[in-house]
Amino acid sequence: MLTIDLKVLDPVKGEKILDVGCGEGRHTFAVYRLGCQVFALDKDRESLLKTLYVLRVMEKRGEGKGKAMVLRGDGLLLPFRDRSFDKIICAEVMEHIHQDLEAAKELVRVLKPGGIMAVTVPTPFTEKVYGWLSPDYFKTPGGHIRIYSPRQLADLLTTCGLEIVKMGFAHSFHSLYWVLRCLAGLHNDKATLPKLYHRFLHKVVLHPRLQKFENSCNYLFPKSMVLYARRPLT
Repeated sequence: MLTIDLKVLDPVKGEKILDVGCGEGRHTFAVYRLGCQVFALDKDRESLLKTLYVLRVMEKRGEGKGKAMVLRGDGLLLPFRDRSFDKIICAEVMEHIHQDLEAAKELVRVLKPGGIMAVTVPTPFTEKVYGWLSPDYFKTPGGHIRIYSPRQLADLLTTCGLEIVKMGFAHSFHSLYWVLRCLAGLHNDKATLPKLYHRFLHKVVLHPRLQKFENSCNYLFPKSMVLYARRPLT
């Protein structure tokens, strides 16, 4: 289930795309299918192994039209030359990073002039609701350390020299899932309601009508907000 709108990012076959903080690879797989050269980078070894496994399966099935490389690395010190990438995806990462300004500058460094970067973070409304429902929400190791307003995220990107292109929202159905998780206990893996609702979310991915309905709710109670920003040509 993608957070980035590929119609807005507009990945073109052959473009070099960085998916920083790729997690288990959902955005990596999407641009790989489109024939892009995708670099999937994350600090978590287990997530990268899962990403690599799926990429190999896709390659065997002939589903991968591009090229992919899986890398373990730090978003604060990217192992790439300046102006290396046509597009950058940074989904649900910045809210975890203490040095967010340094991370944003590093992403801009490796983005080509004219290139687009898509950055997603949780919405401030849902984050405040979850924090109110569960005292553990902001205390979990490796979890969220800050809440961005749309203006704060836009200011972060423009401070680094980017121009905001568009703003969007995503995952309205996920908002309720995390409400259920907070009510049942974030670390309670046996709670029935979150499990049942999670199964429903899997069905949404495969059901075009449910996806369309979720998209129509994204401006009412979205889980994530997305900013698309371009690096100026000069």
